[in-house]
Amino acid sequence: MNFVWPDLLWLLAALPVLVLLYLWLLYRRKKNTLRYASLSLIKQAMGKGPGWRRHVPPAMMLVAVAALLVATARPLAVVTLPSQQETIVLAMDVSGSMRATDVQPSRLVAAQEAAKAFIRDLPRSVRVGIVSFAGTAAVVQPPTQSREDLFAAIDRFQLQRATAIGSGIVLSLATLFPDAGIDLSQITGARNMPLGPGEKPKKEPPPVPPGSYASGAIILLTDGQRTTGPDPMDAAKMAADRGVRVYTVGIGTKEGETIGFEGWSMRVRLDEETLKNIANLTRAEYFYAGTAADLKKVYQGLSTRLIVEKKETEISALLAVIGAALTILGAGLSVWWFGRIA
Repeated sequence: MNFVWPDLLWLLAALPVLVLLYLWLLYRRKKNTLRYASLSLIKQAMGKGPGWRRHVPPAMMLVAVAALLVATARPLAVVTLPSQQETIVLAMDVSGSMRATDVQPSRLVAAQEAAKAFIRDLPRSVRVGIVSFAGTAAVVQPPTQSREDLFAAIDRFQLQRATAIGSGIVLSLATLFPDAGIDLSQITGARNMPLGPGEKPKKEPPPVPPGSYASGAIILLTDGQRTTGPDPMDAAKMAADRGVRVYTVGIGTKEGETIGFEGWSMRVRLDEETLKNIANLTRAEYFYAGTAADLKKVYQGLSTRLIVEKKETEISALLAVIGAALTILGAGLSVWWFGRIA
């Protein structure tokens, strides 16, 4: 256990003084009792002594004081708590390669069903946003707590040509940080709006340790074959510099299959290397989902990782409550047994 103000622990030195004071009071009381001429008369008047019960309320008071003194030092303990990752962005591939049926009934349908199952398992307090990407990226659902809106957005997916994984990551970052002024011109093809009079360009934030951002995360689901857009590793570096973890989920088989669409055909297979590098750079994890059942398990595992984690948390309030409860209980027992607080 660590303490924010460890120097205040010296206050615990007062506890032995309180114990000595209590023993002195007992001795003084006994000495005053011996002044009476007949101890037998006193015993008859007092009846059976309180015995061990006499020491219980003072002992509880002593423990209460100790708890309150420790609380003043602001102790820190490692406890398992719900994560502060309140916003999760699902970046989902809707490129033509997702029509492949090496995952039944197709890569896209399996991904849609698994994504909806993942969202159902999340606490209602977690906001979820959805970004789809093919040749370009688009926010199909801004972060919301409405599960119905999220399901409707997932069901609206339409397959498109090309795959811009980097665009999906950059737009997901812009969704997590809407006021950060992230340059989207590289993924939309449009130039940034000119600055107004006296307006200064926003500076890039200083890099933070990868994986240190605890209020949001990105889950990237794709077959990992980039054909256009910014380099996925450059986009992953942007996420790493902001401390955002990018969990990657590879869907499809490593062998892949040949698909045809509107007169063209291509061989599509899973590019695991890119997805592993993205996850490693952002201090996240890569998951392989070769079948629809595997994909659902992956999302369930992600839910556990994103929601529960061990954190160092201040427990001063807990100790203060314990101290107050012991004080009230000790005083109550004293009144019940002896008719006074003593």
